Amino acid sequence: MRPFDNRDKIGYLFGDFGNDFFFFYISAYLMLFYTDVVGLSPVTVGTIFIAARIWDAFADVLWGRFIDSRPATKRGKFRPWILRMFLPMIIFGVLTFTYFPNMDINTHMIYSLLTYVVWGTLYSTVNIPYGSMASVISTDPIERASLSTFRSMGSSLGGIAIGLIVPLVVFVNNKPVGSRFTKLAVVFAICATICYLLCYYLCIERVKTQVGVKQKFDFKVTAKGIVRNRGLISLIFAALAVIFATLLSQGLNSYLFKDYFQNTIALTVAGVVTVLPILIIAPAVSTIVKKFGKKESAAIGVLLSAIIFLLMFLLPIRSPWVFITFLFFGGLGVGFFNATIWAFITDVVDYQEYLTGTREDGTIYSVYSFSRKIGQALSGGLSGFALAAIGYISVPKGQPAVVQTPEVANSIKGLATLGPAICYFVIFIILQFWYPLGKGKLSELQAYLKEKHTGDDKLKPL
Repeated sequence: MRPFDNRDKIGYLFGDFGNDFFFFYISAYLMLFYTDVVGLSPVTVGTIFIAARIWDAFADVLWGRFIDSRPATKRGKFRPWILRMFLPMIIFGVLTFTYFPNMDINTHMIYSLLTYVVWGTLYSTVNIPYGSMASVISTDPIERASLSTFRSMGSSLGGIAIGLIVPLVVFVNNKPVGSRFTKLAVVFAICATICYLLCYYLCIERVKTQVGVKQKFDFKVTAKGIVRNRGLISLIFAALAVIFATLLSQGLNSYLFKDYFQNTIALTVAGVVTVLPILIIAPAVSTIVKKFGKKESAAIGVLLSAIIFLLMFLLPIRSPWVFITFLFFGGLGVGFFNATIWAFITDVVDYQEYLTGTREDGTIYSVYSFSRKIGQALSGGLSGFALAAIGYISVPKGQPAVVQTPEVANSIKGLATLGPAICYFVIFIILQFWYPLGKGKLSELQAYLKEKHTGDDKLKPL
């Protein structure tokens, strides 16, 4: 078996690149598609988002537990599931953005709910094994940090693709066109297929369980370990905050630039600028982590982002280009946290093994993913409810575009800036005072597990 090298990093990058063609497309534009193309009310869209994402959250845990209980194959424990499940997932991604002009609004509402729920469930069947795979590609903390960085770079490339392409394609005279959403979804499906195949063939699982043997798990032991796993619990709350901030911003940006700045061309630039910070800081992540530690560096980063987004809320910014400049600098701090978040997950998987004595990569990753889906449900649903609360008027089916009032436009700007500022400050508090695996503690944990895996029966607890 070849040693860990750049092929693993690049393959893992392509995995999240493939994920995010539809994840970002749906996160940033599905609400706009539902309100301004299909003609659903913001409250209806918010209800659909909450219902679908809550189901997705439970599907994540069920799927993670299922994968952990399956025997490993010669190709690995997690890689085969990516190959098996990505095609159904991208098909339903296309169907989610398929518009039927002659379908009545109630039927289209049911169709929208069903396709979105099925897509979300199938997304879990790909994303859970993909995320779990990081902890079995390598056991080295620095190599894991590099995998996390490359995953975040893949996510950034997906964000750039969505941010750059979608506004230029789906809007005609500042109005979204339904058929263009569908055609673009087909293009993204083809791109995602290429990415998933590259991920499958470039990555290797090195930490293996015995081929063909099912692992036995005691759910009570797992549950007790999760409750005691302060690293996982604190990271779950941090995940809720970061997902809320990200999806609230993504969900409202299309409205912000359409209704507040009245410049959808600037939305294209904003879509690229918001993901550039991760690409810029990526080369330095491993060096910073090695010198200062993940927890310590990420905490300072999110605090800086909180301060910048608070300034964006307080200042009466009318120029989209000034706003975009603030977005860039605000993204640098939280960008470091996003670049290392997946390495945090592999660390809490190790901590769970220390607590229970059992390796449960899929289960722990799925529990974390569960929290992310809850965050996605709340942020997506609350975006719709917030738009309704401030008086946003959706476009009735077949009617011309509606001009929102200045009060509504100003409220959109407030929601899109103050919300992330609060969330980033909460993340700083969690990392600084709750999350336990600082640089020193993590080194002790890695040494403990290394001795455990070599068969030392006289280990003392940390």
